[in-house]
Amino acid sequence: MERFVEGRRAALQVHVVMGNEACDLDSAVSALALAYFLAKTSSPPKAAFIPVLNIPRSDFALRTETTFLLREQGIAETSLIFRDEIDLARLHQAGLLSLTLVDHHVLPSTDAALEEAVVDVLDHRPLERVPSCQFTVELVGSCATLVTERIAQGPPGVLDWATAALLHGTILLDSVNLSPAAGKVTPRDVACISLLESRFPELPAHNTIYEALQAAKFDVSELTTEQMLRKDLKTLSNDELVLAISGIYIDLETFLHRPNLLQDLEAFCQARGYAGLVAMTVSFNERYEPTRQLAVYSQREALRSMVCQVLEEATAPSLHLQPLPSPWSCVSAYAQGNALASRKKVLPILRAALGGLGATAGLEEDTAPPPTPMNSLVDESPLAQAVPPLCPQAVLERVSRMAAEQPPDPDK
Repeated sequence: MERFVEGRRAALQVHVVMGNEACDLDSAVSALALAYFLAKTSSPPKAAFIPVLNIPRSDFALRTETTFLLREQGIAETSLIFRDEIDLARLHQAGLLSLTLVDHHVLPSTDAALEEAVVDVLDHRPLERVPSCQFTVELVGSCATLVTERIAQGPPGVLDWATAALLHGTILLDSVNLSPAAGKVTPRDVACISLLESRFPELPAHNTIYEALQAAKFDVSELTTEQMLRKDLKTLSNDELVLAISGIYIDLETFLHRPNLLQDLEAFCQARGYAGLVAMTVSFNERYEPTRQLAVYSQREALRSMVCQVLEEATAPSLHLQPLPSPWSCVSAYAQGNALASRKKVLPILRAALGGLGATAGLEEDTAPPPTPMNSLVDESPLAQAVPPLCPQAVLERVSRMAAEQPPDPDK
């Protein structure tokens, strides 16, 4: 009876595999693949193994390369579990949580209480702090490489086509198509690509999948204007106002002629308390050469004029701005002749301008989600927001439904 009762308690355990807060392709695929491997190789099953994508569900559409690759492999968004759908703190307090971290090894301060639940770590970035649990931290190009190695050490037959395709595409994207010139690829990344291709020779050619993922990363065709503005957002503020600066990955003319754009811009700024917005667009030709344009929006004419003047007269660096026609009086549009002046170089110009209004200007902690790896301008984690409670029973019911939806395993 004692062993039976202990076994029932163990059967309630939830083992979550979770990537970092940016939830880029590497984090998402590493969590999915490793959780799948653990579920297939745990005999008898000692827990419900759950991959958790470390963003709210509403932000998933912004991870366009991830949505593309999962869709290509037939993995429906409705089957995924996101961070705002599971209360890890409550599970931990109930003594029911085990946690494996992939693509990071240090939890943010908002998750400090979960440190005790971490039982394993796989990460490919430099070690900041030695974990107190089992860990694999190696400087390879992709965390998916470490997951592939872990799976390869397991029983034969566990690795299926869909998992191999996810890992294959992720390693190629992270290593810049195995390019030595990019400085990211290591021999272990190359070895894992070779291993996956030896087991599944029909995997797509390197250039085919890499170019498809690169295109998907910058594809905003299915995003709303609000999502487009949030996808790559930074803010500056002083004591009087907040200015938003959004990276937009289409040409400016297309952006300015989106349906209901003016209403969307006004709603976006009003909802977040922004006095104005600078949209910096970038598009690429067939030779991957960038074309940059920008637009300044504000219903406050004095603010819009000040921002425009500062950008037009900037010398460090000079943006070489040329005015373009705008369909709206509250939107000023420009072609940017200096294509090398990215947002990183424009931010100090705008920061100095806001400081010149008589208050100290600085970066504001923004509630936008961490962006995809096309930049590193992460402001604030969405995890600082409260998550709705989800009881352990609900988690297990969700897992049971997911298991029931899976096709039969031909190896069993």
